Amino acid sequence: MAAHLQPESIPAADLSGPALRAFFNLAERWDLRIADQRRLLGDPPESTFYKWKRLQGGTLGRDTLERISYLLGIFKDLQILFPDPQQADGWVHRANQAPLFGGQSALERMLSGNVADLYVVRQYLDAQRG
Repeated sequence: MAAHLQPESIPAADLSGPALRAFFNLAERWDLRIADQRRLLGDPPESTFYKWKRLQGGTLGRDTLERISYLLGIFKDLQILFPDPQQADGWVHRANQAPLFGGQSALERMLSGNVADLYVVRQYLDAQRG
């Protein structure tokens, strides 16, 4: 899915502002701590993170754009699976007994720092959607 976020014809700089705005809206909806936001974005330096948060612009690297793409896909899946926005937004924080999560929340899995964990959560939710 991430490959669709950055088609070769669209420069990363053109995607970065909308991607950051969407990410910070998602972070607010999911009630994410600053440390968690930074981790989900790939641990950018604190000064870079606050610049992104303040300006909601700049040029993001491919890794960061890929991470945001997965997170937005997870957000979209949850909105489809749970018609109640509060239930959808709260899902990432709730303990999950699915083997993928082993009793942890999806957020705990995603906070490992590996982009692959964002991918597997997205894949899990895509499968739940059918």
